[in-house]
Amino acid sequence: MKTDPEIFIRANTSLMAPPHVPEIRLHLASEAHELWLKTEEELAEIGLPPPFWAFAWAGGQGLARYVLDHPDTVSGAQVLDFATGSGLVAIAAKMAGAAGVAAADIDPWARTAVRLNAAVNQVAVGFEGSDLVGSDIAADIVLAGDVFYDRGFADALLPWFGRLAKEGKTVLVGDPGRAYLPKDLLEFCAVYEVPVTRALEDSEVKKTTVWRFRA
Repeated sequence: MKTDPEIFIRANTSLMAPPHVPEIRLHLASEAHELWLKTEEELAEIGLPPPFWAFAWAGGQGLARYVLDHPDTVSGAQVLDFATGSGLVAIAAKMAGAAGVAAADIDPWARTAVRLNAAVNQVAVGFEGSDLVGSDIAADIVLAGDVFYDRGFADALLPWFGRLAKEGKTVLVGDPGRAYLPKDLLEFCAVYEVPVTRALEDSEVKKTTVWRFRA
């Protein structure tokens, strides 16, 4: 890495609570920070992948809200938060009583973001940086916020999530209406109206649904 992740994150974010999950504070970028204004080329020059970890996406907020409102979903379980980004959902799972939580993301910057955010919220969250898609996992529950935004990624996830569900694992996804959500494979759990930033989305509120993969 050309830039120290912790120094960069502390300099380019502020501690704030996602609007739909006020119990949790995260290092997030706002419109006031330069991080919003940097192009992909500028980010690449400093060795920074697209900073998904710097924003509280609607799918993650909805899923975190669901876990906090239904702690029995994760209580005493081993949980994997897939494509964790900021670690929001992982932190919510630990706060809701999960026995152990691993936050997974292939972006190495997410490791630092998760560590800093977990510390702020005084919870212990592990991190897995390898590509887990298609692999066997030890967790009882898989949580995935906002992962069906890309066709190729969705095509890779569907057979994996389906297999995990058939193995008896609970697979929950939070989704704000992305194009590649496989509704025919899902069971409805809850729906939320999640405030978001217009710079990220096409509206100021996103209807976000939590779904469970059918076994």
